[in-house]
Amino acid sequence: MRYNRLTDVGLTEQQIKDNLLFGTAKVGDTMTVAMRPADAKNWFGVAPPDLSVIARSRGPDWLYTYMRTFYRDPGTATGWNNLVFPNVGMPHVLWHLQGQLAVKRETKGGEHGQHVVTTLIATAPGELSAHEYDKLAADLVNYLVFMGEPAGETRLRIGYVVLIFLGLLLVPVYLLKRDYWKDIH
Repeated sequence: MRYNRLTDVGLTEQQIKDNLLFGTAKVGDTMTVAMRPADAKNWFGVAPPDLSVIARSRGPDWLYTYMRTFYRDPGTATGWNNLVFPNVGMPHVLWHLQGQLAVKRETKGGEHGQHVVTTLIATAPGELSAHEYDKLAADLVNYLVFMGEPAGETRLRIGYVVLIFLGLLLVPVYLLKRDYWKDIH
C-alpha cells in the first residue's frame, strides 16, 4: 500500500506529509513496518501476522472480536492470551488503552448437559472506557479492512452493475432462445 492511497479515506497529501511521513519517505512510497520480521521472530517466537490479510480471510467481525478479547495470562511467553485465538504469540499492544482483563470460566448445567461459560472481567482500568475502546477497535478494524483491499468498495459496486446487466440481458436471450427453438419442439 502506498501512502497516497490514504487520499481515498479523506486525507489530503499535506495531512499525510505532516502526520504520517517520517525521515525521507515520500507520499508515493510504499508503507513499511517498523519492526523487522527477524526481530519479531526473535522476540515473540514468530513473525507477527498481517492483520489486513486476516481481515480479508476471516472477516472484520472475527478481527473485531479478536481485538477485544485479550486477557492477562502469566503462563504464556508474552503474558497475554486471547479467547478467539488461544495461545496466540502476539502480545496485546493496546492493553494500556483497554486495561487488563482476566478470564473467568464457570461450568453451568442445563437440560442439554453441562457447558463452560467464559467471561472477561476487568482487573485494571485502561486509559479509555469500554465504549471508547470498542469504538477504537472498530475504527482500527475498518482501516485494516480498507488496507487489505482498498478497491473493495469499487469492486462491489461494479459487481452489482454487472449483475443488473446480466439480469436485464436474460430477458432478450430467453426470448431469442424461445423463438429459435419454437419449430424444433
